[in-house]
Amino acid sequence: MQHLRNAPLWARALIGAAIAGAMGLLVAGLLLSFVFALAYANLPSIETLTDYQPRIPLRVWTADGILIGEFGEERRDYVPIQEVPKRVQQAILAAEDDAFYRHRGVDYTGLVRAMVANFTSGRRGQGGSTITMQVARNFYLSSERSYLRKLYEIALAFKIESELSKDRILEVYVNQIFLGQRAYGFSAAAQTYFGKKLPDLTVAEAAILAGLPAAPSAYNPWVNPRRAKVRQQYVLSRMLQLGFISAREHDQAAAEPFKPRQAMAAYSPNSTRSLLHAQFAAEMARQAVFDLFREDAYTLGLNVYTTLVSGEQLAAYEAVRSQVLSYDRRYGYRGPEAFIQLPTDPAQRDQRIEDAIVEAIDSPNLFPAVVVEASPKEVKAIIQGGEAIEISGEGLRFAARSLDPKAQPARRIAPGALVRVARTGKGSWEIVQLPQVEAAFVAADSRDGSVRALVGGFDFNLNKFNHATQAWRQPGSSFKPFVYSAALERGFTPSTLVNDAPLAVDPAETGGQLWEPKNYDGKFDGPLRLRQALARSKNLVSVRVIKAIGPQYAQKHVTRFGFEPAKHPPYLTMALGAGSVTPWQMTGAYAVFANGGYRIPLVLIDRVTDSRGRVVMTAQRVQAGDEGHRVLDARNAYVMDSLLKDVTRYGTAASASRLRRDDIAGKTGTTNDAHDAWFAGYGGGVVAVSWMGFDQPRPLGDRETGGGLALPIWIAYMAKVLPSRPPVLMAEPEGVVNVGGEVYFAEFQPGQGVASVGLEDALPGADPGATTKVREQIF
Repeated sequence: MQHLRNAPLWARALIGAAIAGAMGLLVAGLLLSFVFALAYANLPSIETLTDYQPRIPLRVWTADGILIGEFGEERRDYVPIQEVPKRVQQAILAAEDDAFYRHRGVDYTGLVRAMVANFTSGRRGQGGSTITMQVARNFYLSSERSYLRKLYEIALAFKIESELSKDRILEVYVNQIFLGQRAYGFSAAAQTYFGKKLPDLTVAEAAILAGLPAAPSAYNPWVNPRRAKVRQQYVLSRMLQLGFISAREHDQAAAEPFKPRQAMAAYSPNSTRSLLHAQFAAEMARQAVFDLFREDAYTLGLNVYTTLVSGEQLAAYEAVRSQVLSYDRRYGYRGPEAFIQLPTDPAQRDQRIEDAIVEAIDSPNLFPAVVVEASPKEVKAIIQGGEAIEISGEGLRFAARSLDPKAQPARRIAPGALVRVARTGKGSWEIVQLPQVEAAFVAADSRDGSVRALVGGFDFNLNKFNHATQAWRQPGSSFKPFVYSAALERGFTPSTLVNDAPLAVDPAETGGQLWEPKNYDGKFDGPLRLRQALARSKNLVSVRVIKAIGPQYAQKHVTRFGFEPAKHPPYLTMALGAGSVTPWQMTGAYAVFANGGYRIPLVLIDRVTDSRGRVVMTAQRVQAGDEGHRVLDARNAYVMDSLLKDVTRYGTAASASRLRRDDIAGKTGTTNDAHDAWFAGYGGGVVAVSWMGFDQPRPLGDRETGGGLALPIWIAYMAKVLPSRPPVLMAEPEGVVNVGGEVYFAEFQPGQGVASVGLEDALPGADPGATTKVREQIF
């Protein structure tokens, strides 16, 4: 003390300041400890973590276990830590918290480093959060940045570390953290970004995912590939420094190129989130489950197993897409989708191009591209990921007129034009376009109604309207078989002669004005047997048939097939399909012919299970053969099957004969002015219907028909499906006789059924009352 008094004044001042500083630090420490203790005492229970129950989305699967849809705010696939590959764990630790297994929740070195960085920069940019602190923040705290929140974060980290093991904390983190694109957890992110399961990730891909927690949007490899690459390189360098990977592995991973988004357009067998296109069916399943479970459907981890078969769904999707693109190409290029201004500043220009491409709606194999240079001989463009491509030669043929300097401004391809491009079979690029026409396809098992494939439109992303179930369209001639079926019940036979000749119908019989129906080809062939008339789709014959049996009777008869009377007014125009149907409805109706007369409801959902695999709902199936569901005499179904087979042998659907099957049958349909094109048919126990048309009805083309537009879709699908299915030939039922190679109801064989209709003026010497007398006996 004496020494202190004898010390110089400056020394005493310095010592006093040190003591004051120490006292200040002590008081601050005590105050901080008090606040920390107070905060710790008021921390919430961490039962949410100890009994971690993640929000698992609704998933929709095919019958053979391929994921086709996932619904919920959070995409998540829960994976135990034991199943997370070591390389993925190492990448996460290298990026976020390499001292995770050494600290007790707080990395003091990292925390001090962050505080210094924030102090020197004047902003709160770094948090120094460990993985445990991030778990605490994600479960219990807001996203506010403040020192008080950081204190609570630290306190929670200590509490979590005191009650949970390190592996359990890492497991929660790996499954809970948000990684962009609605993906929560690394397993979901692996499937979202790369279409892979965690064990299948490369070191480079693991590094990309490990870099996402810091800023999921900024480092999104789809949206910001350049930033994602920089972040990936940082993670790889940290993995090298920490000894997680060798220099050779580092170099290989750093050199591994990004796979552009379009590279994942094919189905990946290693992915639980496959790219099988069945969005329309998945949406139907979602709606059905939501009606039962409401909002809980999206968090309970329900699994909906549909009746779809992945191989058949793929065949249907490819058939629809191929035919729509083929049709669209025939009618020429319409011009660019949009135009953007290209700034002169390179950075701004690149950003503008990237934004335009990201905003363009995705469509498989029809990639958006922004033109940067254009001439009649070559086009240079940028696609997603900033990749520059060149298009020349055959790749420009489709859009050649739009490359003419004299082309109209709205159709001209010039710098700034947003176009679509596709890879050709030779690997080069070509200019294409998004089609305007739509199509739908439904296929089901004719014996139990299981829907095996469903395509509701060209592309769900472009148009979510489900044309398979929601589009009420005129069926045209594809409706004629139901009228012919009614005629069989009224005494007509396949050999009944009906006059194919001009006819004028009184307005009272049409529900409108004077009607003079015509055949598609404009020709009249005179007397035709009913079998020939259906095969050649003769309109005048169909009108005379319904006129003979009565529209009211026909209307009543078609309800047996599931058609609504109100949608088919009892007028003669019903014979030519002037009512309204959907492809889904037509599939169920044709199944009656295919299965021998039973009306079987179509079924899309087989069962629903909870997150543990327990069945909570099962579909009630109806089987053909249950006489309680018979709606059509077996003899009627047999004769109609015989008539419909001839349509595919020598009639309007003769091109189906290339399938070389004896059991295929069906009917084409084309409406007035070719607004709708149809084909409905069956074979091998599968009934399928295809349709094509515009959303706002307009002509498909002067010479377009159901046989030329819809039938190729059906054939393409059946060509993939039928080889694995044995022929299904209908057994001849009792009460059917075969006379001279023709089939008849026993009571309506030649000389007993309706012999002819409308032939009084066509056959010289015919008895005008003969047909009337027979008809009177039958009706």
